[in-house]
Amino acid sequence: MTDNHDRGLQYDLATLIGRRRALTLFGGAGLTLVACAPSTTTTPSSTTTTTSSAAAQGGALEAIPEETAGPFPGDGSNGPNALTQSGIVRSDIRSSFGTSTRTAEGVQLTIELTVQHEDGKPYAGAAVYLWHCDINGDYSMYSDRVKDENFLRGVQEADASGELKFVSVFPGAYSGRWPHIHFEVYPSLAEATKAGNEVTTSQLALPESTCKEVYGTTGYTQSVRNMSRSSLQQDMVFRDGVDKQMATMSGSVSSGYTASLTFAVQR
Repeated sequence: MTDNHDRGLQYDLATLIGRRRALTLFGGAGLTLVACAPSTTTTPSSTTTTTSSAAAQGGALEAIPEETAGPFPGDGSNGPNALTQSGIVRSDIRSSFGTSTRTAEGVQLTIELTVQHEDGKPYAGAAVYLWHCDINGDYSMYSDRVKDENFLRGVQEADASGELKFVSVFPGAYSGRWPHIHFEVYPSLAEATKAGNEVTTSQLALPESTCKEVYGTTGYTQSVRNMSRSSLQQDMVFRDGVDKQMATMSGSVSSGYTASLTFAVQR
């Protein structure tokens, strides 16, 4: 079976040099697990994570950090290209489209994104291509077990308020990375679906408390072990700061979770 996770330091070094990641690439190499969750209120049936930021007040924002797309983007830059396939523009990304209709397993996760310019104005018409691993840490179109699938990938166009959403499943944790979701922002739907030039590439982080709740359910057993060996402070992407990339969470295992993030791009 092929590796089911990002290739780590050596693979991503070239992508990160010249960005803010280069300043901290060799820091934080300790192996002590540190609690990393933001302020949360948790009950046995639900979890709510709150954040305080300019976004919550409708003000200007600094641009979200540029990050590596990793080795499994499916955008044509490294192997297969999902962006030019008929069916990629969809809100519900739980099932494959085309020759397969297999549905990914896992706790339901709705991902709500709000895209802004740095002055706080909505980026109306921007398109977001979003993808992440499945319950086993595998990436569709690449990993052996799901090489013939294209689930957990999709494109959505932001409305007049810069808002869009995807319905997915909670990704598993795999060795070497904190639980996360990848996305690319394009200036338009037309540019995204021809795999044109993206505005930015970044990643969304998932809070520790919610991850622990989800990973206590059926199917996520290996995620418990993998997450116990990582932390935000050690993660090669998030260890130099995650405040602009940490999702605000609501919901529960039984009803499904919603991960929300408001972020700005430079142009």
